[in-house]
Amino acid sequence: MQCKKTYLAFIIMILCSWTGALAEEKADTAAKNEHRGFLKSIVDYFASSNTTRPDKKFDISIIGGPHYSSDTKFGVGLVAAGTYRADRSDTLSIPSNVSLYGDVATTGFYLIGIRGDHIMDHDSRRIDYNLYFYSFPRYFWGMGYAMGNDMDNKSKYNELFVDASVDYMWRAGEHFYFGPAIEFAYADARRRHRPELWDGQSSHITTFGAGFRTQYDSRDNLTAPSRGILAQFEQRFAPKFMMNDYAFSYSDLKFSFYTPAWRDAVIAALFHTRLAYGNVPWNMMPSFGGSRVMRGYYEGRFRDKGEMDLTLELRQHIWRRNGLVFWLGAGTVYPKLSEIRFSHILPNGGIGYRWEFKKRSNVRIDYGFARGETAFIFSINEAF
Repeated sequence: MQCKKTYLAFIIMILCSWTGALAEEKADTAAKNEHRGFLKSIVDYFASSNTTRPDKKFDISIIGGPHYSSDTKFGVGLVAAGTYRADRSDTLSIPSNVSLYGDVATTGFYLIGIRGDHIMDHDSRRIDYNLYFYSFPRYFWGMGYAMGNDMDNKSKYNELFVDASVDYMWRAGEHFYFGPAIEFAYADARRRHRPELWDGQSSHITTFGAGFRTQYDSRDNLTAPSRGILAQFEQRFAPKFMMNDYAFSYSDLKFSFYTPAWRDAVIAALFHTRLAYGNVPWNMMPSFGGSRVMRGYYEGRFRDKGEMDLTLELRQHIWRRNGLVFWLGAGTVYPKLSEIRFSHILPNGGIGYRWEFKKRSNVRIDYGFARGETAFIFSINEAF
């Protein structure tokens, strides 16, 4: 899920991260030994995983291990992150990146996906892509703020979800990009305990969408920016003639900026809103929560035709490859702009740990606070 892709993870992954951080000191003084043990090889691997390797066409590292969360319980996750340059002679443009991720847990949750940004011809063209599949025993509250705010509506179901999106953009000027976008989504709500919460909508939805994206992007990096601005607008259409049972459209606006604050600190801010109109199916309704937006809320608990959120985050490097983040935010859902209510604005905040897994690519573990709930989140790269 760009926001539905959620790895909710906790404890043992952070131990792997600290092992790599501690290994840096050992790697500086350790003598080269021809007969390294298995454990020392692992320590050395993590110690050098963030070292830039310009001689390699494709620089990839892998991290994984067991984890625990309140939603997925015990599980095992794996992330492979890679960077590369389509033109290796171009050392000035930001590098391309790709992440392959997977997870399986004792609750029956399993997920696999791939996402990335492919940068071409001195950043004159970009391809942003995301493809993932998951099956998850999860919860549904219904649609609208009032339904999500009533914890008595919390109802179990099994969701099977497939999503694929590709955006192809050309540079139209300095930092300006524009291009077409396509999207496919399939959702199947199985074994619904309270089907009336779907308000008569089908339990399985197939969506074919197309549209465009335009953006101004002056960020110095796509995975862990420290300065710059991203202003982005997306428009998607899912009409009847594209074999959609539910004909609808949505507009998505995102604005984020990044600026150094003091030594080794970055202030990042995000404003995001999405408004859908037409006959919007339950799985395509704007919502928040999960690993990226309003971290701490259960993803999909609040959903409606409109969503708006704001986040302010402090990212502080602490020591070597380790850092901390603190954030505050607020968000809401609404049926239309004229019906936004101040009393419906929900608070959000949290603290997170960062370990630089690869150069400018962090493993992150966040603990988010929300109204009436909290969540641990494991993922790779910054939330925005």
